[in-house]
Amino acid sequence: MKQDFFGRLSEVVSCGQIKREELLSRHTTFRIGGPADFFVEVKSAAEAAGVLALCREEGVPYLLIGSGSNLLVSDRGYRGVVIKFSGELCGAEFEEDGDILRARAGAGTPLAQFAREIAAHGGAGFEFAAGIPGSVGGGVYMNAGAYGGEIRDFLTGARVLSADGALAYKTAEELELGYRSSRLQREEWYVLEAEFAFSRTEPESIRRKIEELAKMRMQRQPLEYPSAGSTFKRPEGYFAGKLIMETGLAGLRVGGAEVSEKHCGFLINRGGATAWDVLRLASQVQNAVQEKFGVVLELEIRLAGDFGTGN
Repeated sequence: MKQDFFGRLSEVVSCGQIKREELLSRHTTFRIGGPADFFVEVKSAAEAAGVLALCREEGVPYLLIGSGSNLLVSDRGYRGVVIKFSGELCGAEFEEDGDILRARAGAGTPLAQFAREIAAHGGAGFEFAAGIPGSVGGGVYMNAGAYGGEIRDFLTGARVLSADGALAYKTAEELELGYRSSRLQREEWYVLEAEFAFSRTEPESIRRKIEELAKMRMQRQPLEYPSAGSTFKRPEGYFAGKLIMETGLAGLRVGGAEVSEKHCGFLINRGGATAWDVLRLASQVQNAVQEKFGVVLELEIRLAGDFGTGN
């Protein structure tokens, strides 16, 4: 990385928006992750485009994060620039259009907050997202879902930023959202703002549904421990958590990482877990399930940083 990179970066965003050697454990729900060379909060689409363009010009690796809820960062940290949305890239606007509620949300908006705002405006069907600890941008990128609902059920389009810094609007169809996948991942497009449409109903019934789902989550998920949510994708015809439980892996530990006994689909940080602990535990789980059932479990969480042969 060139010595004058900080100077050039501070021409795109203010110095107060740049941190050096920021621990990424502060920005992931796993509470795991070493320092980033540069941690930058961008407040607008123009700033986001400018930082990406500079990184590409200088050949500096970059990583865009939302709430850090689906991310495992190496304890060695990230050698490059980590970009996080703030300012006008957070928050939502709503418009009532007859029986339809239209919503527009910045990529940095927390999904849970957005879901509750939708409910307050009488938008139905998005209750499943009220317990997802991610951001709107990350939710669209991964087509987040729970309890039978998915982002793609309500998304109408999104304003995206390409890796070369170009801005464009893409319809939901163009984004090709599938199970925990989208064209965004393949094309290196990054969501800046997403648009949604919901049928409208009485807000109180939606609020009750959100409360019911929250109780279910408390009972079934290890919310008391840091994690990245479901660690593995759902294999076709199976449930990852059930396979792991039936393999007898509940409570299996590597260092500070553990297969949750409450929900075996979650690998949790019981305290002091390293990223390498989590990765080794995940590998043991994958090997054991494949040996017993012949089913390959694919990681749902994203890995960032250099893992090498150990953390």
